[in-house]
Amino acid sequence: MRRHPGSPGLGLLTLLLLVLAIASRAGPVTPPKAAIATAHPLATEAGFSILADGGNAFDAAVTISAVLAVVEPYNSGLGGGGFWLLHRAADGHEVMLDGRERAPLAAHPDLYLDARGQFVPELALDGPLAAAIPGLPAAFCHLAEHYGRLPLAKSLEPAIGLARDGFPVDESYRRMATWRLAALRASPAASAQFLPGGEVPPLGYLLRQTDLAATLTALATQGCDGFYAGPLAERLVSGVRAAGGIWSLEDLARYRVVERAPIVAEYQGWRLVSAAPPSSGGVLLAQMLNMLAVLPPDQLKGEPRAHALVEVMRRAYRDRAAYLGDPDQVAMPIARLTDPDYAAGLIRDYDPARATPSRVGDGCEPETFEEGRDTTHFSILDRDGNRVAATLSINYPFGSGFVPPGTGVLLNDEMDDFSAQPGVANVYGLVGGEANAIAPGKRMLSSMSPTFLESERGVAILGTPGGSRIIGMVLQGILAAVEGAPVDDWVARPRIHHQYLPDRVEYEPGALDAAGQAAMRSRGHRLEPVERGFGNMQAIHWDRVGGRVEAASDPRGAGRALVR
Repeated sequence: MRRHPGSPGLGLLTLLLLVLAIASRAGPVTPPKAAIATAHPLATEAGFSILADGGNAFDAAVTISAVLAVVEPYNSGLGGGGFWLLHRAADGHEVMLDGRERAPLAAHPDLYLDARGQFVPELALDGPLAAAIPGLPAAFCHLAEHYGRLPLAKSLEPAIGLARDGFPVDESYRRMATWRLAALRASPAASAQFLPGGEVPPLGYLLRQTDLAATLTALATQGCDGFYAGPLAERLVSGVRAAGGIWSLEDLARYRVVERAPIVAEYQGWRLVSAAPPSSGGVLLAQMLNMLAVLPPDQLKGEPRAHALVEVMRRAYRDRAAYLGDPDQVAMPIARLTDPDYAAGLIRDYDPARATPSRVGDGCEPETFEEGRDTTHFSILDRDGNRVAATLSINYPFGSGFVPPGTGVLLNDEMDDFSAQPGVANVYGLVGGEANAIAPGKRMLSSMSPTFLESERGVAILGTPGGSRIIGMVLQGILAAVEGAPVDDWVARPRIHHQYLPDRVEYEPGALDAAGQAAMRSRGHRLEPVERGFGNMQAIHWDRVGGRVEAASDPRGAGRALVR
């Protein structure tokens, strides 16, 4: 090969030595084993069955997403959506698949306001009017067509079998169904599917969902047309409209998964890759890590640490409300928000001895909000080094509680994630502005934060459910990984949370001891203990230095993590 005279260049031997040195520092090119961590044992086993059949991590992501839709209907489903963060080992390609739901084309900013212009929360939570257009089925098709090795029909086999033949009801199912009993009973098709005899089924009851099995089979044989067009689409729309919803066949026909560039940031030698808008996760994680990077090291250890974490959370969540929304409809200053210099400005008024009060507008501080017990997350690493972090949701447990007859599809209530009125909180206490206002075809802002973390030392794959608390939980998992804690500690460590409004610090048992609580109160923080832990993190660690793979499932849940 001819080189231009005078051009700088390395000799072939020198270049080869440089490449080998970089590869040596980076550790093994491929992991010694595969790992899967999900919120349900049946999903974890199904994912490994697809890997054993020749599939890759992306095929396993289809299988796991579909199985969770069957066995965790309170957390995700065909009537919902999510974000799939992908890393393809062959070429290093990284992308976020945006399968977030979209507002129906007939939606408008006053959709959930009464005649006096006041927000009516129930309208955005229960019944088909609360449902946006689902993205999960489209994501199945996109993953299989563009990233998987196996046909969609093969990857959906485990979910079809579980829907047809049934799965045993566990305590999580019973707890969530009891909580959402009224909403499920209000929909005859949902009641028949999830409440045999109109009651919460007993522990161990074999729950069969024949309509859902038929819908999954239509997807397997017809692809996306089996859901977004044809007879099933007509049943979905007619069922929604008959019960007061506003879906149309055009809404379904126009739905598309969008590939988006992830948010990327650096922290202490680690590279963060996380979800981009319409998720707020990556932006806020970048902001919070950038702020922590400029604080004195003594503020991140011991007793001052909780105060520092709260103060960076407070500032990031404030920007969430002010700037973030659907990137296809809202101009957002992402480069500025994720710039380290901007973060330094955000934290310049940090006082190690005093809390920074959150500004409260008229009527915009919610005093209470429901715990984020919905949503699901899974993490995958295959033996080729492909990886997936995916967080899926139907919003509130069991979504809207509504099933269009003859479909088996439980619909989401993600419309509540919009800002129905500027300054008015949603069910998770989050406030928003015009950037996240309801508009036709718009994707609502989310807190779901599937994340990768990578350095010469290793790779971390993590994420969690938990409503508005997700981003802070992932932050604390990232910090545990950077500190070199074992993966079991990432998922189990007690957590704290602050989201700007309401101006209070929530903490799990063990997160703040008596001295820590006193220190936080002395700084002016308002504390609120949470008796029941929050989150259900699923994490994988590929230790490149030690040449091993580890995985962990949050002890707060009933999931399973396996390495094979």
